[in-house]
Amino acid sequence: MSQLTDLLSSLSTGRIELIDLTNKLSAQTPTLRLPDPFANLIDFSLEEIAAYDDRGPMWKHQNIHTGEHIGTHIDAPIHWATGRDGDDVAQLPLPRLVGPAVVLDFSAEAAADPDFLLDVRHVRAWEEQHGPIPDNAWVLFRTGWDAYAQDQEKFLNADDAGSHTPGFTVECARWLAEETKISGVGVETVGIDAGNAGALDPIFPMHHYLMGNNKYGITSLQNLAQLPTTGAVIVVAPLPIVGGTGSPARIFAMVER
Repeated sequence: MSQLTDLLSSLSTGRIELIDLTNKLSAQTPTLRLPDPFANLIDFSLEEIAAYDDRGPMWKHQNIHTGEHIGTHIDAPIHWATGRDGDDVAQLPLPRLVGPAVVLDFSAEAAADPDFLLDVRHVRAWEEQHGPIPDNAWVLFRTGWDAYAQDQEKFLNADDAGSHTPGFTVECARWLAEETKISGVGVETVGIDAGNAGALDPIFPMHHYLMGNNKYGITSLQNLAQLPTTGAVIVVAPLPIVGGTGSPARIFAMVER
């Protein structure tokens, strides 16, 4: 039996389970809100063109209106100034969009402190327990934030002092980008940086270092609690938008049961 035939058999019998990690995309999907004077992307919406009527008696079709970085999406290197000479979404190599998934569960810490920042020492301690992060892996940062995935107010958790969502220290962002051979980082929050990352130096360090080192980010992930700490395989499937800085993506994992 070939490896592909074995994979299909394992999927059909449930020996390998598919876990959807994607937030549903609609006009209600929570989106990032940048303060003035910065410009925001448009929210997702559908424009009905025909619906089994005189505009199209046998069919229904719609136009999609959305920004690139809406809902569960991928950030390509050219999204950030440090990666401006890098790949757009259509140029991302397919082998780097499929790889080992490792789940760093800090949901308890994030529940106690929504401004929790993952540091290198946390990742080192995780590696001591679970082994080194594999090459081409996707580091998935579990914070429990997917519980708010359809609630704009709770998802952004903003007040007069800014948005309070978990993220990464500057040193952790630099270390993941420069000292590991991962493909990228995935989070359950609206962006790969902490809500208050604009106050760090450099600002938005995950974007700064990941994009600048030809690594990727994925956001608004769901169901990380259903994944094992190690052993799953992630598949990231964005639209191949020529010149695109990002794209909504269908993201799922394969888990042996």
